Amino acid sequence: MDGSNDSAAWKALEKHSKDFKGTGFRLRDLFDADSDRFREYSLSHEGLLLDYSKNFLNSETIRLLLELAEQRQLTKAIDSMFSGEKVNTTEHRAALHVALRDPSDASSHPEISETLDRIERLVVDVHGGTWLGYAGDTISDVVNLGIGGSDLGPAMVCDALSPCANTKLNVHFVSNIDPSHLQNTLKNLRPKTTLFVIASKSFSTLETLKNAEAARAWLLQCADAQATSKHFVAITTNLKAAIEFGIEEQNLYPLWDWVGGRFSLWSAIGLPIALALGTDGFRQLLAGANAMDEHFRTAPLAQNIPVITALINFWYREFFDAHSTAVVPYSQRLNLLPSFLQQLCMESLGKSVDLQGKPVDYNTGDIIWGSAGTNGQHSYFQLLHQGTEFIPVDFIAAAKSDAPEDSDAHQHLLANCLSQSLALMEGKRDADSPHKLVAGNKPSNTLLLEELSPHNLGMLLALYEHKVYTLSVLWNINAFDQWGVELGKKLSTQVFSAMSAKPDATHLDASTRGLIQKLQQWQSN
Repeated sequence: MDGSNDSAAWKALEKHSKDFKGTGFRLRDLFDADSDRFREYSLSHEGLLLDYSKNFLNSETIRLLLELAEQRQLTKAIDSMFSGEKVNTTEHRAALHVALRDPSDASSHPEISETLDRIERLVVDVHGGTWLGYAGDTISDVVNLGIGGSDLGPAMVCDALSPCANTKLNVHFVSNIDPSHLQNTLKNLRPKTTLFVIASKSFSTLETLKNAEAARAWLLQCADAQATSKHFVAITTNLKAAIEFGIEEQNLYPLWDWVGGRFSLWSAIGLPIALALGTDGFRQLLAGANAMDEHFRTAPLAQNIPVITALINFWYREFFDAHSTAVVPYSQRLNLLPSFLQQLCMESLGKSVDLQGKPVDYNTGDIIWGSAGTNGQHSYFQLLHQGTEFIPVDFIAAAKSDAPEDSDAHQHLLANCLSQSLALMEGKRDADSPHKLVAGNKPSNTLLLEELSPHNLGMLLALYEHKVYTLSVLWNINAFDQWGVELGKKLSTQVFSAMSAKPDATHLDASTRGLIQKLQQWQSN
């Protein structure tokens, strides 16, 4: 498939975009001309609603974008992913994260159900007090040792769904190789009641292994080597290395090469989620994702929520030179969502060659950033309102509060969410000073959840996964590899050796050598 920008559909979109770039165009005009605009430009599925009415688009925009999607054979690409074709073309693998949330009775992958059953047995043992530490104590704390996809997704979900969590078990996450991260986590924990989860597909990820070794040393200050088997489990494909570490084989949980790290929270990587929420909560999360999978797979493109969000993203990236998208969840529980989406979107779409290995001649991927509202209003919203950058915004909110005793505060939170999207659109044009002028005419989407439940969160996360895949099809790039990340890992090993003064560092550039020399100088003082 050709992803170039010289197709008739692309040229038509380019010409059409000029309709919205004239000095006289106002988003507000679209609502004045169509009293039914919200109904026409909103979509819902179960407990999730997308309002995309506050965007630079009309029926002609959608028609042209859908025409481009058809040209890119999007429907066929969706079918290819769900059927297990090797859509990860550079690594010759399928991308079957969707299979992880298939109902057990409909799954064609018995290994998934078997692993989920094993996870649930562990959860029952830990929650029920039959999993005992080296001194015969029950487990009070779980520490997940992972990084990237082995950390961001589970940490975000556990934070988001904390009101649903088991109150007798505390789940912690350590990712950074900086020793202070692990030390600060462990300082209030007891070795005899702490269970560690090592999440590393290869069991060779530097940051994770160093933290695992430090965690084991902390444990063995109080116990003998046999204690490792009672306080460590692992999620990995490298069984040999994990067993050599001291983990018993029955405490190893598999991963498969058809699941990429940033799409893996639904797999055994979600073990800390299951430990935090319990088996029912984890299954509800999977069910929510599956509900969005079915919607993405079967809904017509014009009524398909992930497809529509991707088309809008594509529209702004290619024809309005949008360099970034702000994601602003009006829920403190979703404060980690922008960080999770950074990896999901930027690692997947940060590509400069197409599927055929040719340099692209158009924009791909944008910068994802944001934080929880209302905090963001008091930091970066000034730039959104009066800055010169064109930055579309995704607003996310839940209708129901998990603190019904303070419903007034929740209503204020929602009022802030709705007012910010309104202010971005309307602006303030009758200001008595140019410094007070707020131009408005800034687009946004609003995603409403009925409540922030495991099911609805599963739907939301799957929505963004499918949005990413759709964008990769539109751009004719591979969403499932990350060779840039692999290069950094390789060079880190070389630099570490040079810092340890093992080989000479003459092969490194002058800047890196100079920085190493200064580090060594200061470290020796």
